[in-house]
Amino acid sequence: QVQLVESGGGSVQAGGSLRLSCAASGYTSCMAWFRQAPGKERERVASIDTSGRSPYYADSVKGRFTISQDNAKKTLYLQMSSLPPEDTAIYYCAAGLRLVSCLRNEYTYWGQGTQVTVSS
Repeated sequence: QVQLVESGGGSVQAGGSLRLSCAASGYTSCMAWFRQAPGKERERVASIDTSGRSPYYADSVKGRFTISQDNAKKTLYLQMSSLPPEDTAIYYCAAGLRLVSCLRNEYTYWGQGTQVTVSS
């Protein structure tokens, strides 16, 4: 069983940066960051897996966000830069156990979320 704990959320001015962290308690084949604003659908922001593929980024965050992983610490990171108010949302960490499921964009485990607020 995998448990995920997010941290690093907060408030930042437009154009600023923020770094999110997600600590995992067990083995995962893939990990991802999702976000959801009130009244809007959940959106996959970035993801990474053990297949050797390049990380995935949503078009809206390409060039501004960087996803990375520290395997020794079992921690996932999301470095966010040049933040506009549109990036305001609750950000969730997600993970998948099976690579075959990861390649189908199926995630089994979810964290509680961390709030990111970008002020204009």
